[in-house]
Amino acid sequence: MLPQDSIHTALPSTIVDDTVASPSTRPQTPYQVLRSLPKDATPAQQDSAIQSWFEPSEIHYSEQPDTLHLPGHDVARDLKEVSLPQYYRENFFSSDSLYHPELSGGRIGVAGDPIPYALHNDSIITGILLCSFLLIMFGMSRISSFMIHQAKNFFYTPKVEQSFTETGTEIKFQLVFLLITSLFYGLLFFFYATRTISDTFILSSEYGLLVIYAIVIVCYFLIKVILYTIVNNIFFNQKKNLHFLGTQLFVVALEGLFMFPLVLLLTYFQLSMQNAINYCIFILSLAKILTFYKSYIIFFKQKGWFLQIILYFCALEMIPLALLWGGLLDITNILKVNY
Repeated sequence: MLPQDSIHTALPSTIVDDTVASPSTRPQTPYQVLRSLPKDATPAQQDSAIQSWFEPSEIHYSEQPDTLHLPGHDVARDLKEVSLPQYYRENFFSSDSLYHPELSGGRIGVAGDPIPYALHNDSIITGILLCSFLLIMFGMSRISSFMIHQAKNFFYTPKVEQSFTETGTEIKFQLVFLLITSLFYGLLFFFYATRTISDTFILSSEYGLLVIYAIVIVCYFLIKVILYTIVNNIFFNQKKNLHFLGTQLFVVALEGLFMFPLVLLLTYFQLSMQNAINYCIFILSLAKILTFYKSYIIFFKQKGWFLQIILYFCALEMIPLALLWGGLLDITNILKVNY
């Protein structure tokens, strides 16, 4: 005969409740124990009586397969099996989008607040900065000797007029540096505009605003070259004019090299805008001082004109710079969203 499930019971050693009558035969069920108690027995007394007759013991389940099941039905599930059946895991709302918010179709509700735009999370801006760095490194490797020669002779004043010739490669890379400098200035003004003026503009993309700033600054440098060429060809010879334009390209390239660390600090390290403004003012002031010095050395030193150099410098350097600043502010005020 197959072993069956059993619950072992034992007689109590003592009777804990005096109201429980000792029957002649051992009760087989709790119901029989309760029948032997008085009708006014409290729940605590009933519980004590049952515990005195029945002692809990370990349940031993049969390990033999259960062959007693209804015809047409499967074998009963094993008690040790913990996996849920299919009808427990799926219900009437299983395919509903509200029950599964990860499904793409049929979503309803209110969209959450979008993550604010940040340049350090922009892969395109990171790619532009990386390409700029590679161009700077490649350009410096190709024209490093020329840049070093320009730096050594920048404060040297020859006694006789010399001819300064530059190769096509050197001119091309200096023009590339000019474009990179314009891009860096555009990024710096973009930081200034978004932090101090407005962070919302009518343009659909932030790249459009950066492109506008960079194009305006490139036009500023081109207009300066045109003005210098016209004025210097009228009052000075072509050789001095070419010498001065080469010096201007060298100064602009240096501006781009010194602005690159500032752009990185603002983009990835959240440098304070006040420190960035102070750094820009220092670099721009140094560039203007160098330009003023070379203008005096090349055009005005031998003639001893002091008032003319001030007028020359203010007309061709300071006024275009002031117009550039005012133009960028006007463009920003036009493109920003007014609430």
